Amino acid sequence: MLRRITRHPAFQAAAARLLGAYLAFVYRTTRWQLLGLEHVAAARATHGSGIVAFWHENLPLMPELQRHAGQGAVAHVLVSRHRDGRFIGAVIRRFNLAMVNASSSRGGAAGMLTLLRLMRRGEIVAITPDGPRGPRRQAAPGVAQLAASAALPVLPCAARVSRGIRLRSWDQMIIPLPFGRGALAVEPPIHVGRQEGREALPRIAAALDAACAAADDALGLPRR
Repeated sequence: MLRRITRHPAFQAAAARLLGAYLAFVYRTTRWQLLGLEHVAAARATHGSGIVAFWHENLPLMPELQRHAGQGAVAHVLVSRHRDGRFIGAVIRRFNLAMVNASSSRGGAAGMLTLLRLMRRGEIVAITPDGPRGPRRQAAPGVAQLAASAALPVLPCAARVSRGIRLRSWDQMIIPLPFGRGALAVEPPIHVGRQEGREALPRIAAALDAACAAADDALGLPRR
């Protein structure tokens, strides 16, 4: 009975509104430190677009990056077709983010084509290379293939907060708490050659780890 209630569309919609309101409150009450945001502006000025990439554990914090670096534009986030992906989409919509539905088992190619069309129009897209199911901090080929096909750089990003709860989920996701300090970090862009593809994955993964380390260091947190 409880599972049926929590899966009902009305319950899911109400929960998404509440979670979105909570995250907005956390973002407003957090003192943010910004590291490397000039890389986002440079990518837009030079290439017209870019691929914002971050490990899945950072997902609840990354809408704040859009507020600081989005320049009022909508960013498009690749999310799963699964119910969890639809829920995430409902939460992030209030933060000037739009979702593009895809999954590894269904709609993946269509999702990639949609992202390519968006980037050719100068839109920013965001992707979690280890999402939606992991393994943690292991980049799937899609991010490199997308960068190579679009001839656009990957912007490795991360976010951390001084007050948060780390879940015991596969990704060790961070749920932020209000009235703390936060750090948003962007590493220099990763350029992927058209024939490079999977060969660029170690460089992308290392840069994503470096972004996490930079955000941890900014707040004096132990690296994870």
